Amino acid sequence: MTPTPPKRDVVWVDGLRGIASVLVVTAHICRSLAPHLLSPAMSDKLPPTLLQLPFIRCLVMGRASVAIFAIVTGYVNSLGPLKKSRAGNADAALSGVAKSTFRRFGRFMIPAVVATVFSWLGCQFGAYDIARVSDSQWIRDTSPESSTSFAGAFYDLFKNLGTTWIDGFNTYDRIQWTLTYLLKGSMMTYLSLFALVYVKPRWRMLIIAGMFYFKWKSGDALVGFNIFCGIFLADVSVDGDIASFAAAHPFFQAVGSSILIFLGLLFCSYPEENPEWARWSTKLLHFGYWIFPSGVEFSRYYPGLGADVLAAGVMFNATAKKLLSLRFLCWMGKLSWPVYLLHAPLIRTVLTWVLFGASVRPPQGKDQNGNDLPPGWLPIANRWVVFFALPLFYVFLYRVAGLWASYVDPWCTNVTQRFEDLVFRDDAKVDKPLLLS
Repeated sequence: MTPTPPKRDVVWVDGLRGIASVLVVTAHICRSLAPHLLSPAMSDKLPPTLLQLPFIRCLVMGRASVAIFAIVTGYVNSLGPLKKSRAGNADAALSGVAKSTFRRFGRFMIPAVVATVFSWLGCQFGAYDIARVSDSQWIRDTSPESSTSFAGAFYDLFKNLGTTWIDGFNTYDRIQWTLTYLLKGSMMTYLSLFALVYVKPRWRMLIIAGMFYFKWKSGDALVGFNIFCGIFLADVSVDGDIASFAAAHPFFQAVGSSILIFLGLLFCSYPEENPEWARWSTKLLHFGYWIFPSGVEFSRYYPGLGADVLAAGVMFNATAKKLLSLRFLCWMGKLSWPVYLLHAPLIRTVLTWVLFGASVRPPQGKDQNGNDLPPGWLPIANRWVVFFALPLFYVFLYRVAGLWASYVDPWCTNVTQRFEDLVFRDDAKVDKPLLLS
C-alpha cells in the first residue's frame, strides 16, 4: 500500500506571499508619490531619509516581491508531486501535474481578463481623466485615454487582452506585464516535474541546481532562476535526511538561517536607481560585478538573489516560519492574487481622486508669442489628506479584494471547471493514477 504523503508545509508560504503582495502595493504608491525612494539617498551629497536606509527600504521595494511570487510558484506547485514521487507514487504525481497544467491557464488568465475588462470600462467612462493630469509621472504614464469610438473601444479591449500574454503589454493595466512571465514560470515548473518525477531525489536536486545556474547565466532574473529555487527548496523541504541533519544541529540551523535572512534582506535593499549615492549600495554594486553575469541589470538580479536567500533562510528558521504563519499574514496571502490585480487600477482611480481631485491645475503663463501655455499638472490637494488617505486606501483595497475572492474567484474557478469537464476524457475526470508506458 502506497504511503499517504504528509500534509503540505505551505502555511508560512501564504504569509510570505501576503507580505510580498502588500509590498507591491506600497512600492507602486511610492513610485507615484515619492519616486526619490528608488535611490539610496536624496543625492550623492545629501544623507538618506529613513525609508532609503538598507533593510528599511525593503518596505518600498517591489521587485523582490515579484521574485517571491516566482519562488512561491515553484515551491507550492511542485511540493505535492515531489512528495508523491518520494513516496513511490510517481504515476499519481504525473496525473496531478497534467491536470494542474491545464487548470493553471484558466485560473491564471480568466481573473486577469476580468480585471482588464473592469479597468477598460472605467477608462471608457473617464475614470482615469484625473490621473492623466495628476502631478505623478507613474500615475500619468499608466493611465490610458478612452477610445475615440464605440467600435474602437472594443477593438482596443480585445487587442490588449491578447498582447497581455503575447508581449506583456496591457494599456489598461500596465502591471500585468509580469503575468506572462509568471505563467511561463508555472509551465517551467510543470515541465520540470514531468521530466524529473522518476529521477532519484539526489540526482533531481542536482539537475534542478544546474537549471538554476543555467537561468542565472542566461540573464533570466525576473522569473527563471527564482522558479528553480522554489522547486529546489520544495525538494529540500521533503528530504528526510536533510530534515534529520538540521534537527540534530539546532544551533547551527538557527545561526545559519538567521544569516541567510540578514543577507537576503540586504540584497533585497539594493536600489533601482543611483546605487553609487550610498556607501553600502556602492559596495554591493562592486560585489555584483564579481558574481553576476556581464551586462545584466543589477536592480533585477539583487532582489531575485535576495528573495532566494531569504526564502531559504525562512524555511530553516522556526521562529520566522511561526511569524509568517500568523493568521493575519495568511489572510493577506489568501488575498494576494486579487490585491495584485486590483491595486493599480484603484490607485489610478480612488486614491488619485482623493489626493488630486480637489486641486486646480495651476496656470503656466504665456509663451514667447503671448499664447497661453497648457496648465500644469494637478498637485496633491493637501499633505494631511495623504496622511489620512493612505491607511484608509489599504483598508478599502483589502475590502474590495475580499469581495473579489468571495464572488469573482469562485466564478472563474467554475468556468475553468466547466471547460475541463467539457474537454477532459471521462477517465481523466476522476482522481486515479495516469499510467504512462
